[in-house]
Amino acid sequence: MPAQQKKIIFCVAGVLSFACALGAAAAVGTQLWVKGTILCKTGALLVNATGQELQKFIGKIQYGLFYGERVRQCGLGGRPFQFSFFPDLLKIIPASIHVSVILFCAVLVVFALVGAGFFMFNAFGSPYETLHGPVGLYLWSFISCSCGCLIMILFSSEVKIHHLSEKIANFKEGSFTFKTHGEQFANSFWIILVCSLVQFLNALLVRFAGFQFPFSKSKDSGTTTGAVDLMY
Repeated sequence: MPAQQKKIIFCVAGVLSFACALGAAAAVGTQLWVKGTILCKTGALLVNATGQELQKFIGKIQYGLFYGERVRQCGLGGRPFQFSFFPDLLKIIPASIHVSVILFCAVLVVFALVGAGFFMFNAFGSPYETLHGPVGLYLWSFISCSCGCLIMILFSSEVKIHHLSEKIANFKEGSFTFKTHGEQFANSFWIILVCSLVQFLNALLVRFAGFQFPFSKSKDSGTTTGAVDLMY
């Protein structure tokens, strides 16, 4: 592939990686990771609410990695409550998983920026070291993509397996019991998915530029080895 086309590919990959870093950093600071509804089970059972009456006992909840908000409905109108994971909810959430998600988010942002820098370096400079060359580009893209996948897996397990929404809904609730009525992942969670796909795309762009994947044997080396074997 001509050098000019390689420069264009590396520039596109660098811009995508930089946009990925900005998007991930913005997503970490929002409370738009999970949106859902919570049912005041105790209140609904007391009045035996059904149908339209049940809507008076369904509140809302949304949260991110650091803070969130819930609106409890127990038949007397919505009452909002702001909460923070640190230190308010630290005792009731799976803290090790939650902290791991935050750490992997930080690693994703850092390595996406590093990848963007090296893509631009390879576009306008001359690669002279391994980490500046194609192997390094594959490495940064692989680390960023892996971190994005780990973030989604860990956070999904925290929400679905450990019932994070219910734990938050029942935080500091004495006589009332809340149950998750419905929940879905919001914009910030899907931004992390897009970032993972972007990093995977960057690796494909490096391959499209004409560079072999790391640890893959070229045809020339295989041919040479075969010729040597025939000599003996």
